[in-house]
Formats: sequence, structure tokens, C-alpha cells
Amino acid sequence: MEKTVEDPPTSAVLLDHCHFSQVIFNSVEKFYIPGGDVTCHYTFTQHFIPRRKDWIGIFRAFKCIQDRLEQGLLKWRSQRQKLQVGWKTTREYYTFMWVNLPIDLNNESAKQQEVQFKAYYLPKDDEYYQFCYVDQDGVVRGASIPFQFRPENEEDILVVTTQGEVEEIEQHNKELCKENQELKDSCVSLQKQNSDMQAELQKKQEELETLRCINKKLELKVKEQEDYWETELLQLKEQNQKMTSENKKMGIRVDQLQAQLSTQEKEMEKLVQGDQDKTEQLEHLKKENDHLFLSLTEQRKDQKKLEQTVEAMKQNETTAMKKQQELMDENFDLSRRLSENKMICNVLQREKERLEGENDLLQRENTRLLSYMGLDFNSLPYQVPTSDEGGAGQNPGLVYGNPYSGIQESSSPSSLSIKKCPICKADDICDHTLEQQQMHALCLNCPICGKTFPAREKQIFEDHVFCHSL
Repeated sequence: MEKTVEDPPTSAVLLDHCHFSQVIFNSVEKFYIPGGDVTCHYTFTQHFIPRRKDWIGIFRAFKCIQDRLEQGLLKWRSQRQKLQVGWKTTREYYTFMWVNLPIDLNNESAKQQEVQFKAYYLPKDDEYYQFCYVDQDGVVRGASIPFQFRPENEEDILVVTTQGEVEEIEQHNKELCKENQELKDSCVSLQKQNSDMQAELQKKQEELETLRCINKKLELKVKEQEDYWETELLQLKEQNQKMTSENKKMGIRVDQLQAQLSTQEKEMEKLVQGDQDKTEQLEHLKKENDHLFLSLTEQRKDQKKLEQTVEAMKQNETTAMKKQQELMDENFDLSRRLSENKMICNVLQREKERLEGENDLLQRENTRLLSYMGLDFNSLPYQVPTSDEGGAGQNPGLVYGNPYSGIQESSSPSSLSIKKCPICKADDICDHTLEQQQMHALCLNCPICGKTFPAREKQIFEDHVFCHSL
């Protein structure tokens, strides 16, 4: 079988759960000549999409074809022949090749694909095989008709025999089988005797080898013991000499120790006096320890009160977090409404600019008409407001007034009523204001010293509050 770097994906899915009609194999021969490469042609159906790990394998199609002899002639009877599929799961492939993914499945030519199997990896027997398309989940999506690997001039041979010859052959076959079975039983018995003899011989050889090893070990031990005794005798002699010299040294050492003993007795008296002083100090330390224990008891009581305070602060924090979430939701709604108002404001601003342009055109037309009538625009007893003044009133230069003046007044809000952002100078509420509100809502303030902590540093905040009680 073909050796690859990576085995194809397979599964234990039975044939009843496979879909053999999603990939169609084309131009499959009845037999292929051994020793040559085999090209497999296949077509994807309309609703099938190939994937990167799909592969095409060669599987054994039939295990056997059971024929029947009737009336002395060999006849193929399709309704009684017994066909058995040679594979049950996709793990039983003989060889395989990876599928080449087409670039564009919508193109008809891309649905026609082919792969080539090298002759080295193809089967060498004359059994029936077939191509199978397996996806990356190990499920069969298509199968070809069966084919063989045999020479081109090979043909099926039909043997014609009579019923009597068939019965005689079967009887002779039974006798041969019986004789073969007897020979097999005799061979098994001889093999068993041989194996028993071999095992006994092996056991005796192992025992002999064990005795040899034990003998060698004993000889080594005797030699080692003799060497050890000689070495120990030499060591004893050396130790005797050392003991003699050490005995002399010990006499000198005894005199020195007696002198040291008298010195140590004097030091002992000083230590006894120092011990009495240490006892008095110990009594004083015990009194201080009792006082500290009382102080520790009071501190524990204060700690319990502080823990209760921290628990209450945690509950307040939970309530504040809920309230903060509600404020954030309300803030999001206000931001959305602000965005809508900005869009409306932009539309009104553009309408205002368009109306101011039309107003300028009307003013120029009015000036042209007054000049045509022989009137001077500056000598009139009233003044026409320009577009820079916002068009607060009607244009007195027109006979019937400016019809767009009311729209301009209603579409341009007063600059005094608009709130300005202190950072970007934008109207009303902007992103900077919203960000400051959110940051202020997400902070934790110490109730004692007023220090501010981010909301994600909750444990540091609790430790800081606890330190104030120490």
C-alpha cells in the first residue's frame, strides 16, 4: 500500500449510511494492464462541494463469487450468485490519492477532475477492485464499477464437466482433506513433543549456566575474603601504634582539662548570677505579653467591626454597580438620541445654507430691479439685512417681503442656548463628556481619605480601606 506522510481521514461508518451518487466516476475500464499507471476520471454533482482533505482510494470490491453447476454446464445465474463486498469501512483501503480542489466550482470544466495512481502502488493480484471517493469526514460520496488488474489477452475460461465427474472430484477432495487433517494433527503432536524437549533442554542449560556463575562468585568471594583479612591485620597493627601514641597525648590532655575545669567553674558562677537576672527579665516580659494579648483582643474586635463595614460596603458596591448599569443603559439611549439630533441638525444646517443662497440670489435680483427702476439701493429709508445677519426679519427690499425669513429664524437655534464641550467645543453632549461620566461611574472612592481606584482594582481598594483601621 502507498506510504504517505499523512494518513487519509477514515471512519467506521457502515455502507448503509454512505451516499454513493454525489461523485460519479467516468471511463472506468473492465480491467487495467499491470505495470502501468492508472488515471481515474470523476465528476462532481451539482450539490456536492469538495474539501481539502478529500481523497480517492482503491478498495477490494468482492471477496468471492459463488457459482453453481447445473446439468453439467457452467452457467452464470445473476439471481443466485453470491456477491460479498470486500470492504465495510473506509479504513480498509488498498491505496489512495489526495483530491485536487478546483478553483471555480461554477465552471463546468472544473467539475471534471482526474487523479493518477502510480503503477508501483497498485495491486498485483487479479481480484476485483473499485474507486471510492471519501470526504474529509471519512464518508463515501461515490463509487465506481468493479475492475481487475490483468493482462489484456486474458479471458474467462469455461470448464464443462458432468455431474458425475463433479461428485467424484468432491469425494476425492473430501478424502484429501481428511488425510490432510490427520497429517496436521500428527505434525502438531510432533511439534508439541519437540517444543517440550527444547524447553527441557533450555532449562538444563540455564541450570548449568547458573551453577557456573555461582562457582565463579564463590571463588571471587574467597579471594576477596583473604585480601580483606590481610588488609585488616595491617590496619590493626597501625591502630595499635596509634593508640600507644594517643595514650601519651591523653595524659597531657587530662592535665589541660583539669585546668579548664577550674576555669569553667568560675564561669559557671558568673552564669548562675546572669541566669537570675534573666529570670527577672522574663517575668517582666510575661507582664508585657499579657498587656499585648489584651490589646490584640481589642484589635480583633475592631477587625470584626471593620469586616462588617466592608461587607456593608460590598453590598453598597453591588447596588452601585446595578445603578451604574442602569445609568450606562440610559447614557447609551441618550447617545443614540444625540446622534439622531446631530443628524437632524446637519440636515437643517444644509437647508439653512441652501435658503441663504436663495436669499442672496433674491437680494441681487431685487438690487437689479431697483437699478432698472432708477432707484438707488442706499438712498432707501430702510436697509436690507444681509445673509450674514441671519435673516432675522423680513426683507423690506421685496414688494411682498422675504418668504424664507420665517424658516431661517426657526431653523437656526440661538447660540446662547447651546451647551459647549470644554474639550472639543462641540454642541450639547459629546463623546468626551460621555467618557468622563463613564470613567467617574467606574471608579471606587475611599470613604476615609478620598483616594480613587479603578473598578477593576476592587481587591486593592478593599485592602486600602482595611489599612485605615490598623
